[in-house]
Amino acid sequence: MILYLLEIIMDDVERLKSKAGIAACDFIKDGMKLGLGTGSTVHYTVIEIGRRISDEGLNVVGVPTSEVTRELAEKVGIPLITLAESGGLDLIIDGADEFDDNFSLIKGGGGALTREKIVAQSSKSMVVVADDRKQVSVLGAFDLPVEVLPFEWERTRDRISSMCPGKVSLRGGSSPFITDNGGYILDCRFGASISDPQSLEITLLSIAGVVEVGLFVDICDAVVLASNGGVLTLINQSGCLR
Repeated sequence: MILYLLEIIMDDVERLKSKAGIAACDFIKDGMKLGLGTGSTVHYTVIEIGRRISDEGLNVVGVPTSEVTRELAEKVGIPLITLAESGGLDLIIDGADEFDDNFSLIKGGGGALTREKIVAQSSKSMVVVADDRKQVSVLGAFDLPVEVLPFEWERTRDRISSMCPGKVSLRGGSSPFITDNGGYILDCRFGASISDPQSLEITLLSIAGVVEVGLFVDICDAVVLASNGGVLTLINQSGCLR
């Protein structure tokens, strides 16, 4: 019985992810150069873009933020280019592990935070797809991912630990998770306490060995949010899509 209920819950979560991922495609216009995010929700976005290319003749190109996304995009027929070839992107659609009322994000649950931030900062606008479990008043209940160099990573961990109230763990433990860039991920348990994400991002980036921090501040312009009540688009009034 418990297993059956868990299956129902998981099916419902996937349904919400699919709704958000597909709805975000309404921001796409013919001729756009797109950043293709990484994660379980934007997975549905990539599939829908491929469908619109095949069935509706949508003319777009994409820059993937991970090798997983690259493989999926190629499979569904999305033409790919490099960021250098693009000259800049019109839009990136990506997921988030958390977002707050100021449209600040925690990202990196999939381990692609560095490439995601590079692509996001090269895009004119960013749309996040999420289900309503990801909306929080204060960031940090989801452990903050930080990509670090493997070289003497324990020293980097210790310096981060000095400012983190909870445990700082190497993702994968004795068999470390390796990012597409060859880095490690430290998952930092700040708890729901990150009220000034910009300051924390700057502080963490000042530590030698830190490659990138999974805090995305002043980047997100809209969130396509799916709940059991339907799909709601939240627009950042300080962003580019108002």
